[in-house]
Amino acid sequence: MHVKILDERVVERAKARGLDALVYAPHFTRLPNIAAKAEAFSDDDLQVFPAREIFTGNWHSRKHILALGMTDPVPDFITLAGAMEELARQGAAVVVPHPEFLTVSIDQYDVEQFDFDAVEVYNPKHLPRDNERAVRIARETGTPGVTSSYAHLLGSIGEAWTEFEERVEDVTGLARLLKDRAPRRVFHREGLRHELRCAAEFAHLGVENTWGKIDRVFLSATEPTHPGHVAYDGRFDDVRVY
Repeated sequence: MHVKILDERVVERAKARGLDALVYAPHFTRLPNIAAKAEAFSDDDLQVFPAREIFTGNWHSRKHILALGMTDPVPDFITLAGAMEELARQGAAVVVPHPEFLTVSIDQYDVEQFDFDAVEVYNPKHLPRDNERAVRIARETGTPGVTSSYAHLLGSIGEAWTEFEERVEDVTGLARLLKDRAPRRVFHREGLRHELRCAAEFAHLGVENTWGKIDRVFLSATEPTHPGHVAYDGRFDDVRVY
């Protein structure tokens, strides 16, 4: 929980690392497309669960949230309050990825104000101080933790994972465990190889977070997760920021 990439090599590596499931949440992709690809790469040995990392707010002050168990698509770049209200209506679980990391993240005040189901307490893109801060936020707000490979790169698959005591059969079941605050443990690998893979993920930020990318991908209402896209039928016009 969670990865940005999904192909045959990702599945092969996940199985080799002993994972039972992946949460797949690529950027700027509508939920039906994510779900279709997740199903295509699932089998008896590895389940791939669809999710959305939704960008709330505008590009300069955006805050990411990870939603699992959604019943309907939700666009990017709507207000945080608007997104949380819609996800609550759907009964989805909502996780805080990379809290207070750079300029793209939910902060402790947000966690205290909204009903989040988990806080990510370890992320390979983090520096050590970022992980320490994430643990503190989870502890001080009384919010359960999860961890994630946040893999944008193949080598990151299986570097960090969350284990639940109860077997997870599908994404609805995973959302239920998160919302019920079910017992879990978080793990990550250690050693030089892990540190190098974390460094590679951190370096990838330069590619991932540029204005050029958002200018190419998002500022047109023809793009799939733009709140003005015809697929949303105007339902988010009152909370859209673009």
